[in-house]
Amino acid sequence: MLPLERLKVLDVSQIMAGPYCTMVLGDMGAEVIKVEKINGGDDSRQMGPYVNDESTCFSQINRNKKSISLNLKDERAREIFYRLAREADVIVENYRPGVTTSLKIDYDSIRAINPGIIYCSISGYGQTGPYSHRGGFDLVAQGMTGLMSMTGEKGRRPLKTGVAVYDIGGGITAVYSILAAYIHRMATGEGQHIDIAITECGLPWFTWEAAAYFSEGKVPEPTGWRHRVSAPYQAVKARDGYLMLGCANQRTWERFCGDVLERPELMEEPRFLTNFDRGQHVEELEALLETIMADRDVDDWLARCDRAGVPAGPINDFAQAMSDEHYLARGMVQEMEHPVIGRMKTIGFPSKFSATPSQIRSPAPLFGQHTDEVLGDLGLPPDELATLRDAGCIK
Repeated sequence: MLPLERLKVLDVSQIMAGPYCTMVLGDMGAEVIKVEKINGGDDSRQMGPYVNDESTCFSQINRNKKSISLNLKDERAREIFYRLAREADVIVENYRPGVTTSLKIDYDSIRAINPGIIYCSISGYGQTGPYSHRGGFDLVAQGMTGLMSMTGEKGRRPLKTGVAVYDIGGGITAVYSILAAYIHRMATGEGQHIDIAITECGLPWFTWEAAAYFSEGKVPEPTGWRHRVSAPYQAVKARDGYLMLGCANQRTWERFCGDVLERPELMEEPRFLTNFDRGQHVEELEALLETIMADRDVDDWLARCDRAGVPAGPINDFAQAMSDEHYLARGMVQEMEHPVIGRMKTIGFPSKFSATPSQIRSPAPLFGQHTDEVLGDLGLPPDELATLRDAGCIK
């Protein structure tokens, strides 16, 4: 048994934040019905790369779901959506604010037929506030929240992060918010509307930055390969490349000096006595460490750090990460059989449940693959499905 087997989810979202949320719910056992628009479905279906004309982008983030296609602008299709909504526990949507109201599938409309519904709206700026009418995307959020102003190197062009942190962060925020609302409903029977803005979901992550700004008014600047507070907690150069070194506390620094570098005198150096001292002299510290570490290769330093209990690791590219023996041993690369793509690999599950482990029960669906199955379960006979299809209500 999976932990969310009794949860029924209608997914009216597309691209990344909403689909990531509903994929995680599906991985944990929820029944997820993905409601796609008639004209092409989820926009990520048009994003390459493709295998046998099927989007691998879509397939990476929509496993464990069923796909139906409804023209929600048509009253007949909307009535079908209402019938599905009456039986649902959760609805996830990421339209621009106001669109669900125009389609008559907004929270108030659904609550009238299902008072216990947990209705999660994910948008760029949220359902309220002066920017609520704007469209918002991950890159816009990275710029607006200050993230790009502190990523990269000082004095150079602002840099985005390597992955869509705000889209995925919005999905993660939606997951735990939905589960909290579900627990509340189990206790009270009361549903509710959850309003998530991707431009807000990452702000609570800025813990060190907030500490400095709210206490001293210090505006964080780019720190490049270094940590904002601890030192040496950064990338350092060895003879044949770079490694990440994590001396985040005094004991680790002392082990690094004595057991790894075999330079115990560094512990007595006035510039490097405390973490604060090392942070104030980080450029001098970095230059000294890289002079010392230039006589050994990365793998040698990593082995020495491992023996000494000093956190350190390689700077892998994605191919190296996906072939790392540790990730493979912990199931972070999974395989599934897709009806068009064939055998394909996908990212595994970061949460390891001892009693209810997540499962890939089905690959990402083809566009409208389950329309007849889902609507047939609602009681619609084949001849009515044919009529609706001919009228453009369903795909």
